[in-house]
Amino acid sequence: MTGRVYQRDKSRRDVWQLIIELGRDENGKRRWKYESVHGTKAHAKQVLRQRLNELEAGTYVESSTLTLAEHLESWLADVVRHQVGARTQDRYASIVACHLIPRLGATKLSALRPDHVQRCYSDLLDADLSPASVHKVHVVLHSALRSAVRTRLIARNPCDDLVLPRIRTPEIKALTDEEIGAMLRAAEGTRVAVPLLVLVSLGLRRGELLGLQGGDVDLEARTISVRRTLEESSAGVHLKQPKTVRSSRTIALPASTVDALRTHHAAQQRARLAAGVEFNRLDLVFPGPDGEPWRPSTFAAACRRVFKKAGLTCRLHDLRHTHATMLLRQGVHPKVVQERLGHANVSITLDIYSHCTANMQQEAAAKIDEALAAALAG
Repeated sequence: MTGRVYQRDKSRRDVWQLIIELGRDENGKRRWKYESVHGTKAHAKQVLRQRLNELEAGTYVESSTLTLAEHLESWLADVVRHQVGARTQDRYASIVACHLIPRLGATKLSALRPDHVQRCYSDLLDADLSPASVHKVHVVLHSALRSAVRTRLIARNPCDDLVLPRIRTPEIKALTDEEIGAMLRAAEGTRVAVPLLVLVSLGLRRGELLGLQGGDVDLEARTISVRRTLEESSAGVHLKQPKTVRSSRTIALPASTVDALRTHHAAQQRARLAAGVEFNRLDLVFPGPDGEPWRPSTFAAACRRVFKKAGLTCRLHDLRHTHATMLLRQGVHPKVVQERLGHANVSITLDIYSHCTANMQQEAAAKIDEALAAALAG
């Protein structure tokens, strides 16, 4: 690959023309690249060397009129659609439509600079978007621009090395024993009574609970196996693989939950006999009232009515926190808690529930004191 610098118009002494030979095309025709450079001849030669190096390394980017909005839309359709679940697609599309296109969409992709993106994040914070939400916007934009770098639409990612707002770690909300009792009493006689007991005694995610099928429950062995999750998105409701490889797991059941599930199973069998074989054809443990998958949003609404009746201000996900907190405070090893929750690794469990492990540290120190006292006495 060769190139040269020449002056096309002698009357304009500060304008130089670069011409680079790119070899021959599939028809044997010679290909050329032309570029005008303003400045001295030395500067033009420097630009020529830079272009030759970029072409040699495969990092050269052709100038384009493509806007960020156009790139984001094609990225959602051609990349995101094949990589993530429908619910995540909805979230990405919402971030693009609500936050990125209104502020940066008209900017040419090749002209987007880090200061443009930094100003966008600042504007979002000024508009009362939370720091955590700004981080989510950053994740989407950074991923979209990383794709643009890979496809040679831009040379580098403008989202690299930006200053992001600090996120205040949210306080974990775990129900007390009294609150658990109040919740379960308020749920008696409702369709969510057994599901709420399962959530607090197993620490399942909402989608994992609603995706359970008959073959996942072994009441004799006292185990439940998480093999799928029920997802709700703009595309509807469907069963899919669990969140991560570790999310697929088998969990031991407490005796009280076994008894509740046995009674629940008998009631489901009676309902199926009364309604016909088409009722609950997917053999879900917790189907909706019509025998079809129970929409997670509808299930959550029913649970909120129980929380309100019990005088609680909590979320469904807080029952997962409650389960983990109960185990850790009872001295159950964090590795076991990690396996029950389906976290990818134990460090996630320890980070989220550090408030519990701090108490365990105090208990460990007290036990060391007891052991040392016994050793000295001996």
